Amino acid sequence: MKRISAVLLLTALFLFNGVGLSTAEERPLHEIHSMLMFNFVKYIEWPSASQKGEFTITVVGDKDVYSTLTNFYANRDAKGQPVKITFANSAAEVSNAHIVYLADEKSGEFDAIQSKVSGKPTLLITDKSGLGKKGSCINFKEVGGKLKFEINQSSFSANNLKISSQLASMGITI
Repeated sequence: MKRISAVLLLTALFLFNGVGLSTAEERPLHEIHSMLMFNFVKYIEWPSASQKGEFTITVVGDKDVYSTLTNFYANRDAKGQPVKITFANSAAEVSNAHIVYLADEKSGEFDAIQSKVSGKPTLLITDKSGLGKKGSCINFKEVGGKLKFEINQSSFSANNLKISSQLASMGITI
């Protein structure tokens, strides 16, 4: 049963990673980002100290992603922890979180957010060209009209996170 679930999840990630899914499809981009973010959790290992209390996802600057995550995932568990979704208008409002999603329109705050989460077990996900190379763990990117994601292995290591080989193989390693 677990194997079937893993195959289905990998298939969904593969489809959402650009094969057959253009950004012009019917589903809004904020919904796709939200679904992918929540599915990434299954393929990333946080240190044991992070596996207590609530699993916090903080969205910086995108009310649509925040609303989608809240509507679809706030009453679920992630890694056996209850999910808590928070919204921040700026880097100053970001505190401890398992995941921080930085929207394109707030990408000017990347350095401030990165310095806040650097060395902490926080998955930093961005949506702006160049931020993957700059130190984001995962960066969404459009390539040929299809949504892809970049994976920065050194950022995962620096934040004491382990990424599964299945997820790593689906992304663009930088």
